[in-house]
Amino acid sequence: MDPVIVVGAGPVGLALSLALAAQGVPSVVFDESTGVEDPRPARTAVLRPDTAALLARLGCTTLGDEGTHWVGWRLMRRKQLMRELPLGRADDGAPPPLHIAQHALTRGLRAAIAEEGLIRLVPGSRLDALEQDGHGITAHTRGPGATWWRGSHLVGCDGARSTVRKLLSIRFPGRTAVERHAVAALRVELPWPDEALLHRRPPWPGGGEEVSARPLADGVWRLDWLLPARGDLVTPEALVARLRDTLAGWCGETPPYDLLDTGVYTLHHRLARRWRAGRAFLAGDAAHLLGAVGTQGLDEGLRDIGNLAWKLAEDWHHGASETLLDSYQAERRTAVAARLRAADQSLPILRGGGGLRTYMPGATRGHDTLLADGHLGNGPLGAPPSYPHSPLAPPYAEAQTAVGTPPGGQVDDVRVTAPDGTTTRLGDRLDRGRLLVVLVAPGTGVWDRRHWMTAGVMPRLADAVAALPARAELLVTEAYPGASAHSVLLVRPDGHLVAAFGGVRPGDLYTAADAARGGAPHAPSGAAGALGGAKAPRAADPPTAHTVPKPNAPVTPDHTANIN
Repeated sequence: MDPVIVVGAGPVGLALSLALAAQGVPSVVFDESTGVEDPRPARTAVLRPDTAALLARLGCTTLGDEGTHWVGWRLMRRKQLMRELPLGRADDGAPPPLHIAQHALTRGLRAAIAEEGLIRLVPGSRLDALEQDGHGITAHTRGPGATWWRGSHLVGCDGARSTVRKLLSIRFPGRTAVERHAVAALRVELPWPDEALLHRRPPWPGGGEEVSARPLADGVWRLDWLLPARGDLVTPEALVARLRDTLAGWCGETPPYDLLDTGVYTLHHRLARRWRAGRAFLAGDAAHLLGAVGTQGLDEGLRDIGNLAWKLAEDWHHGASETLLDSYQAERRTAVAARLRAADQSLPILRGGGGLRTYMPGATRGHDTLLADGHLGNGPLGAPPSYPHSPLAPPYAEAQTAVGTPPGGQVDDVRVTAPDGTTTRLGDRLDRGRLLVVLVAPGTGVWDRRHWMTAGVMPRLADAVAALPARAELLVTEAYPGASAHSVLLVRPDGHLVAAFGGVRPGDLYTAADAARGGAPHAPSGAAGALGGAKAPRAADPPTAHTVPKPNAPVTPDHTANIN
């Protein structure tokens, strides 16, 4: 079968190819560049715990060596420390973000791809045409090796100016110049090692509305200054003067520093009208742009591919229902739209300034909480998404029970044991293209496997899992937040809870698993069914380049105007 075509070799496109390979699906990645990353220390990514864990599972080798976890968060207003929050400590439990230069992140993903036989990177290739039919999609690239490529699906991960989105005639409406920032990366010693700082209305002349300092590896810091959205150009001399004034304001005098990189960037908020057109999909910046008040576009792009990869893998191996493929847009577009709405609603409150709300009791504290949520990955501005109204949600059953994770939410990374006695984390079993069935059984950790596998509810549950219409793995945990003994959790391949049941309910478990796979697939008779049934994914051949005749079936556009 033809490989999946991934257009774009940024972090999202590279991660998608790795996520597909982890589930036995080959891919061809169109890379417009030469494949050599241009180091830009001021261009960084802040990864929430869920997206950092996804990249670690995909084999990104630079997270630990070149990424930095913040140990604390400080928020200051003028000369006053308003809030200080420890991160990653046992007595606090707040997980810290991971901060890493984007070129280092991309290099780690490319290193993982170099070890993967199911991925082919094609440098110097630029998409200029695509056509699709009921059996696949054909794309043409221009350049020295211009050719037609045949694929099973195509995913546009090609950024804000996405060629895929334009070829599909999908509109990209939204707001322009929501925020503008000047940024600098420098090696310097600041008074709060490894802690991130957000300083609002700093007291020194020319301090502006807001400046942040976020640590990177090897003593490097990234500083961001909020600028007027449509202000004057920032000259290099003006930026250096702003940098020296800021360092002096924090340290008493300007300390020695080594300036590594500078830049000015403008944030836009946009959302593609459609994320799927037949066998073509959009992900990352091709589908959405965000970033104001601490929201992170790369985080959302990685969540896109975590959601999409297992659905494409299911369709590639066994054929999937239209419900399953459509659920990508239904879930992810809704989640990103909610994030954009929360950011847009916060902007007038946080950036408006003045007025009676400045003097209202608790107003300042509420503003500080909003900003912290955006930067630390909490609340509507930053928390991992939940899909409670997903088309893959099962119908309500009386046997369903409440646990600490609501249906559609991201499950906790508890310690689990497999039937073969292997002990690991629940997160380590994700992104393998199969459902997870987790039994909460206190005390099993001290039992010999020979006893608990044949005792209590385990034999009945094992039979129920084997009879599911989807390939599933049975796991056991000592405890899960909010769950009583003998609760059974059904978890999607991307880590979202389908449902929890009070005890072993084979019929209800079957119904929930069938809903999670989107119902009956459109595969020909004899296929194993969605998520593979009891059949493991077949081994795939490495992707190969091949020229195909120009197809006759054109892509059907939606006949709406492009927005560049």
